[in-house]
Amino acid sequence: MRKPIVVFLLAASLVAAPAAAQPVYETRDRAGPVFSDRPAAGATEVVLPPLNRMDSPAEPPVAPASPGPAVAAYTTLNIVQPGNGATVHSNTGQLAVQLTLEPALQTARGDAIVVKLDNTRLPTRRTTLNFEITAAEWQGVAADSAEHQLEVAVVDQAGAALIVAPSVRFYVHRASRL
Repeated sequence: MRKPIVVFLLAASLVAAPAAAQPVYETRDRAGPVFSDRPAAGATEVVLPPLNRMDSPAEPPVAPASPGPAVAAYTTLNIVQPGNGATVHSNTGQLAVQLTLEPALQTARGDAIVVKLDNTRLPTRRTTLNFEITAAEWQGVAADSAEHQLEVAVVDQAGAALIVAPSVRFYVHRASRL
């Protein structure tokens, strides 16, 4: 039982003593060697080898971020369908949307299309120019009126708008039983 304590003390003193630049003394008793930082009768100073230490490698200098391949900025984004002032026939609110964009959408760099319906952003980011607003999306955000507003924008990975299309106002006609 005493031997593990002695080994622990030895290890602790081997680590702590050089750090504090204090001498280490060894004496013997019935159980074996005893190490201390205080000299006792019959103690001998233990000469410790120099620490085997290694400096951390210097961090390499941070190179400035190299710009990726030059990609032309978006120049045109328009909503083709539904047209401005158009009437859409839909009982559920499902709505086809068609856009034009120049140059093409850069999905490889993380660009996407976001849609706002009646001033509320839809949660789904789109990566195609032809898509549908689902009935569930419609029910969640559309105003309870016949006139609606649709806006689209191309955004980068962080959500910053790169180009915004002119908004369109359109009307939804629902069939009635009359």
